[in-house]
Amino acid sequence: MSISETPHALGRSFHRALTSGDWDGIRALLHDDATWTLPGDNTVSGTAEGADAVVERAQRIASYGLNFELLHILVSRENMALSLHNTARREDAVLDEYLATVCRLRDGKIASIETYLSDVSGMNAFFV
Repeated sequence: MSISETPHALGRSFHRALTSGDWDGIRALLHDDATWTLPGDNTVSGTAEGADAVVERAQRIASYGLNFELLHILVSRENMALSLHNTARREDAVLDEYLATVCRLRDGKIASIETYLSDVSGMNAFFV
């Protein structure tokens, strides 16, 4: 990603890297001091601090076999958000949630991520 990449293109790059398991690609999109905050009380909740921790969080979430359906990339003057429908199933649990992952940008890279969920209790039940 170059500093001239638009917020929309940055959002597309982030989603593409997440769905393909391109962890180095995600890392390249982040500032070293990036953070990612998720609600709830489960194995992926809380704030991941630092780019390596953000990548580890993405890896952990993906390890549960999620389908990250991109609904929209939303942009503001300086930031972007991904509107997603995440689904997954395992023997004892189903995940079916809508979310907005809001990315605050600085100098063409992601400085912080905050995720807003439609079903925090469902997330808590799935990510155990």
